[in-house]
Amino acid sequence: MSTVSAKDIAALCLHSPGDKYFQAQLQSTEHRLAILSNWTIPPGAKVLEIGCGQGDCTAVLAELVGPEGHITAVDPGPLNYGKFLSHKHFLVALPDMGVGVGSPFNLGQAQTHLSSGRLGSRIAWKQSDPIALLETDDMEYDLAVLVLCTWYFPSPAALLSTLQAVSKRVRTLCIAEWSLSSASGAGQTHILAALAQAALQVHIANSQSNIRTAMSPVVIKEMVEKAGWALKSETTIAPADHVLDGKWETAEVKQPEFLNEIDRLLPDERQKSAVIALRDATLASLDGDRLKDVKSMDIWCATFALA
Repeated sequence: MSTVSAKDIAALCLHSPGDKYFQAQLQSTEHRLAILSNWTIPPGAKVLEIGCGQGDCTAVLAELVGPEGHITAVDPGPLNYGKFLSHKHFLVALPDMGVGVGSPFNLGQAQTHLSSGRLGSRIAWKQSDPIALLETDDMEYDLAVLVLCTWYFPSPAALLSTLQAVSKRVRTLCIAEWSLSSASGAGQTHILAALAQAALQVHIANSQSNIRTAMSPVVIKEMVEKAGWALKSETTIAPADHVLDGKWETAEVKQPEFLNEIDRLLPDERQKSAVIALRDATLASLDGDRLKDVKSMDIWCATFALA
């Protein structure tokens, strides 16, 4: 792991050194590398990555497994899905706060660019529901990886169904997700913002938000164990200060449009009051309304083996 260079990997992604968005790409790559360093991903491994998105984690995995390894990267999202689709309100706001953001490129563009580089031969992109893919795919995998993607599932039951399908093909499972905790206390605003978004998104049948179901590690472990795996190890890590998710989610909740959505979607006054209370708590936790000082919550990383 010590010989892997985040800068070299990031340079293979859509924004190369010298591009004004490269710093954001490098930070994203460093973030994924920090997560993956908690697991054993040996050279030559065949990895099933669920929820690959634009491929930031895929690139790191492809570097780790080496030229003899292979990554099957699956995501059901449409290839024209934009990276910042749910963060459109602050594409301008965040640079004003002194932090960098990536450009609104889509999944297809990012994946195609990554495939054109030296890691491309190690990656097979699959725009598919994971269950449907596993019904037809005959690849044998050493491990399955889900990094910061379980909140995209529409429900815990949907996650369970996917894990049950994966358990028929993979013995080792690695999952990383936001922990809904912050050992230092610095990520409390991010936690509140995530819960506020989840409380609203539950009322949208076909939500396109990046927080559709905020499952805690306790709930995720319950789904994993129901699917037939046993916990081998788990840890919680604090993200680097430059990880922007806490700022993104807080900015989303802070927008007046968030209040408008509450009014539009929640006719029930008790439901409306609960989501507004979460928004108010999020804003109250800001230090003098300083969005640029918001930190991201901790990340839970776990490894499971078939029982």
